[in-house]
Amino acid sequence: MFELHAQLEKDSHLVAENDAFVLLLANDARYPWLILVPKKADIAELHQLSEQEQVALMQTSCMLGKELMQLFDGDKFNVAALGNQVPQLHVHHIVRHTTDYAWPKPIWGEGATVPYTGEGLNKRMTQLSENLSFVKDLS
Repeated sequence: MFELHAQLEKDSHLVAENDAFVLLLANDARYPWLILVPKKADIAELHQLSEQEQVALMQTSCMLGKELMQLFDGDKFNVAALGNQVPQLHVHHIVRHTTDYAWPKPIWGEGATVPYTGEGLNKRMTQLSENLSFVKDLS
């Protein structure tokens, strides 16, 4: 049975979920940063998914990338499935700007996390729910 890893739950906010995925907002207001988690138990690597699940993950990831880049007018879009600290398969989707804190380096280990405030979190969640088809399709 699928259960979201405790570290992901601690470090993010639930944006939406459907039968196949959980979509999370990373709790770092420095970047538009979403995390897509396949709802599969005991999966750590992409190759552990069935071919159909791999295709669904790739299609959803590409759709998120396109919509996030349009929404946040990004300069570059980073996608990563590291799993070094959280073994549960999860895919980071990060809109980057040449003016962001870590540019051009990867975001990991660059400066202190800036958690969302109540108002900032509400604004970002509204922005995502009104503009991402993944979220709108669940309404």
